[in-house]
This record gives sequence, structure tokens and C-alpha cells, in this order.
Amino acid sequence: MNKKLSLFIICLIAAIGTAFAGSVRIYETAPRGKQGISVGDRFYISIEVNDIDGKPELPSNVGGAKVIYFDHTGQMSSMSNVNGHVTQSTQNTWTVTLRATSEGTFKFGPVSVGGVKSNQISYTIGKASAQAQTPGNVTAAPGSSQDDPDKPKFIGKGDGNLFMKASITESTVYEQQALVYTVKLYTTYDAIKFIGATAAPKFDGFVVEESKAISNSLDYETYNGKTYATAVIARYIIFPQMTGQLKVIGNTYTVSVDQREYYHDPFWGNMAVSKPLQLNVTPNDLTVNVKPLPSPKPADFSGGVGQFTIASQLKSSDFKTNQAGSIEYIITGTGNIKYVQMPDLATIFPSEIEVYTPKTEVKDNVGSSNVSGSSTFDYSFMPLEEGEFKIPAIKLVYFNPSTGKYETSVSKEYTIQVGKGKASSKSQTNSRLKFEPKLEVVKAKDLKKEYVPIIYRFPYWLFFILPSIALIVSMILYQRYMKLHADMAAFNSRRANKLAAKRLRKAATAMKKGNSELFYDEMLIAVWGYLGDKLKMPTSELMRDNIKNVLTEKEIPQTAIDAVVELLDNCEFAKYAPAAATSGMKDTYDTAVQVINNLEKSFKNSKSNK
Repeated sequence: MNKKLSLFIICLIAAIGTAFAGSVRIYETAPRGKQGISVGDRFYISIEVNDIDGKPELPSNVGGAKVIYFDHTGQMSSMSNVNGHVTQSTQNTWTVTLRATSEGTFKFGPVSVGGVKSNQISYTIGKASAQAQTPGNVTAAPGSSQDDPDKPKFIGKGDGNLFMKASITESTVYEQQALVYTVKLYTTYDAIKFIGATAAPKFDGFVVEESKAISNSLDYETYNGKTYATAVIARYIIFPQMTGQLKVIGNTYTVSVDQREYYHDPFWGNMAVSKPLQLNVTPNDLTVNVKPLPSPKPADFSGGVGQFTIASQLKSSDFKTNQAGSIEYIITGTGNIKYVQMPDLATIFPSEIEVYTPKTEVKDNVGSSNVSGSSTFDYSFMPLEEGEFKIPAIKLVYFNPSTGKYETSVSKEYTIQVGKGKASSKSQTNSRLKFEPKLEVVKAKDLKKEYVPIIYRFPYWLFFILPSIALIVSMILYQRYMKLHADMAAFNSRRANKLAAKRLRKAATAMKKGNSELFYDEMLIAVWGYLGDKLKMPTSELMRDNIKNVLTEKEIPQTAIDAVVELLDNCEFAKYAPAAATSGMKDTYDTAVQVINNLEKSFKNSKSNK
């Protein structure tokens, strides 16, 4: 018993000693190349945790500064063995990246981790420096602000380190011919964290099928003498619907990358750090010369452009008069398979066979170079007379762009024997009517009644009045509906709050499943979508500066504007900082609901909206 008690006391003392051995230290790092901190500078506060199993919370409020990033930035561990006594030490560092916003002297801390409190530090923020720093490898677009490096850096068509190139399989094609439009990313940055399109490319005059054949990993390619990591990020199969010069306008992509910065440390020498950078890049536009199909077109041209074959299958083997049979035609191939039409079988089949409208099923596969698949036309028919009849071969006429000619594929011909079936309902003889020879006695009082034609009775006219009233009401309601929906931008603006609530429900579902990446995607879609609908702005103009200017013009309070911008910043930060994303989903969701509700109240109270 004494041995067990002694062992318990030793373990307790060891545990207490380990707890007291832990420590938390805070220290501040000024901007590189500067002795102090000025308004607008980015500086860092590091939280060093030694021998404690835990992590600090994301700072909610730092005096005189705005929190930009918070992430785990370092980890060290060591083990020593002295006279058989093994000791292990761990050190983890979390860094808060801050942007100085106001002058003064401020304090930060203490921070508690695992029950252990840290020290408290103080820092002084001076006046803003005269020169604003701009990243050397980024060219800002006209109208963009370089005073705030936290904003996305717009680089238009790209630069030498990251750009996108759009290509198309052929520049001169026939109408309805399949083309492959590809967008390829070229980059020399260390890591690609996010690629997202703000809108789809503009394919005016084309029918579009989006292909899933895009890159799942990076490849390497030499372009203009320089090696780039490349990836196909979008691929579409497009079919021109009109002749002439058609233009494909590239869309804007938002790309988040890691930019490596190099500096010299007096102790460690030359060192490099990765800095997150957000770029907006647009691929080049393309022009397609579309030629008309050769004339004259065959009278039985199916509308198919590509390479196709037709096959048939007679499902039934026993045919009777007035009993339905079935024949199936299957068209397979590559090209505009969805738009291939069958000829009118009623003009081809014998007149003794009645043909009905087919059931159609299209199965298409959008690949990396074309659209392939099959279209099935299931016809029901009914023989009306007995005898031997021929179901003729069906010709499918299509245009082959490879040969530049109209070609024909022919189905199988069938001969069927039709036997006698049951008589149709039309040919059945009506049974004879039976009359009762007994006559009823007419009473005198019935003869005295005056006969009033139905046209003079109110129920007769009610039959016309009620449909007329219903027609007038329907026309009034339809005109009102068309008036409300004439301006879709205004219509979406009125129901922006409902649309945002619908999108937020998707974010709530992702939050319940613990899917932080999908949650923040849906949150950004909900907030940006609400702003676009409410302000009647197209997706291409949805940028923070534009949002701020429009909200200010509509006399929305500055607090509401700052709240929505901060919400967007927090969502984008959390999306690229998985360590902090899961724990903050509930707070982010509640904040989004509050921000949107506050904006709705502000719009209702704003004079410019009345």
C-alpha cells in the first residue's frame, strides 16, 4: 500500500512540475527595414507557447490595428537524456499579422493558453509614412487603390509570373461544328491556393456544353523560353449558331497564390518568407470565323453536324390490326447530337400503318474534344389493315465537317405480316335501342305551363359571364406580373433578402456537416449575391471599392458598410486559413445574418431609396 501511495505522489509531483514548466511569451516585430510602426504599416505579434498542449484564441480586438491573418507559423521540439532521465520540450508559435490603423501607444495581452498567462507588451504607432509601398511584380489597374495592400491586386491580362491563355481548336469552322475552348493557367508562384471565376466567359452566338476534363494537378511547360507550372482550369465544347465573325470574351478569375519575399537577417543570413497574394486575371479574347453549311442543303437534312450513324430495332414480332407495335431508332456519333432530328415517318411509312409521336431520350457525354452519345426515338405504330407491309429504311442525312460534304446513314428495312385483331371501338355496332311502347298520360296542369326557352334564363348567361370575368381578371394579373418582371434587376433587388436567406441555408447545412471549405464558399456566394442583387450590379463590377462607393451614395451608415466589408475579409481569410475556419463558422454565420438584416433596415431608412 505504501509503495502505491508513493508512486501516486511521484506522478502527481511530476505532472505539477510539467504544468509549471510551461510558459507563454508575447513579442512584437516591426515592419522589415523600419525601426518603428507607422499608420498603414503591417507588423506582427507572435505568441510563443512552450511545453503546453493548447493554442491561443484568435484576437478579437487589437488596439490601433486591424487583424489580417492569424496562423500557426512555427513548431520546434527537442529531447534530452541525462543519466537515463529523458526530458522533452516543445515550442509552438502563432503569429498575428496586423495593419496599423491609428496613432498612439497601445497594449496587448496577457494571453492565456492552457491556464498559463503570458506577459503584456506595449507598442507605439506613429504617423503614416510619406511613401506607400507597392509590390514590385504587380501592376495595379487604373482606378485601383495601392494605399491599402490588403485589397486584391488587379493585374489585368496577367504578368510574367501568372497569366491565363485561352485557345480554341479551330479559328474557321462551319455552323453547328463542335469547337473546344480551353483556358490554361501559367504560373511561377510557389503555391496556388484558390482559383475562382467571377463569371462565365461570354459565348455570344454559341450553344455551350461545359466539359469536366480539366487538370487535377499541375504540369510543367516551357513558354517563350520560361518554364511555368500549368493547369487547364476550364474547358467548354461550343457550337456556333450563326455565321460571320463571332467573338468569345474571356472572363475574370480570382487566383490566390503564395509570393516568396527574400530579405537578409543579421543572424541567420539570407531568408525567404511566403506572403499571400490575390490576383484577378483575364484570359485573352478569341474570334471565330463561322462559315454557312454548303448549299443547297438536302431536303431531308437532319440538322446534324458531325459524324453519325442510325440503327433500328423492331421490338414486336406479332402484329394484329388495331393493336400497337413499336420500333426504335438509335442515332449515335459525335457532334451536335442533341439537335439531330428524325424525318417525318408519317410520310414514309405505308398509309395502312398509323405512326404516333415518339418518346425521345438523349444520352450525351461532354469529353475533352467533342460531345458524343446517342439519341433514341421510340415510335409506336398501329396497323389498320391485314396483309404484308414494308417498313422502309430511314435515311439520316448529316453534314460531316471533316470531309465538307453531306453524308447519309441508312437504317434497316423490315417486312411485317399483319393478322386480324379485335375490332376497334369505332367499328363496333351499337346495340339496338329498346323502346317502351307504353305512353304516359299527359295531365292537364302540365299543358297549362308556359315554356320558357333556356336563352331567357339567367343560368344560361351566367355560363358566359363567369368566364369573361375570369378572363379579365387573368389579363389584369398577367399585366401586373409582366410589369413587375420587366426590370429583372429591380425585381431581384426587391427580393434580395429572400435570395440571401436561401443561400445562407446552404451555408448552414455545410456548417452542420463540419465542411468549413464549403461553408465559407456558400457564405461568400450569399454575401456577394445579396450585394449584387440589392445594388443591381453585375458580377464583373462587384469589388470592394465599388460596393463602398455605391453604399455611400445610397446613404447607408458607415458602420454598416464597414461591417459588410469586414465580413467579406473574414470569410476570405478563414477560407485560406483552415486552422481558424472550423471554430468560427457559427460566429461568422450569425454575423452574416446580422449584417444583412442591418443593411436591409438601412436601405429602408435611406432617403435615396424612398
